[in-house]
Amino acid sequence: MKAIFVRFFADEAGATAIEYGLIATGIAIAIIAAVNGVGTALTGTFNSVSSSLK
Repeated sequence: MKAIFVRFFADEAGATAIEYGLIATGIAIAIIAAVNGVGTALTGTFNSVSSSLK
């Protein structure tokens, strides 16, 4: 039984999966922030073009 616990605590596969998950989360947050910034800039541009056409 002790060997099972030792092997369980020595296994690092779960830690690697968590690290990959954190990296993916960080990348997703960066993409969301970039898209949000571009969306705001595009809204301003379209509003400017719309008012110029009127």
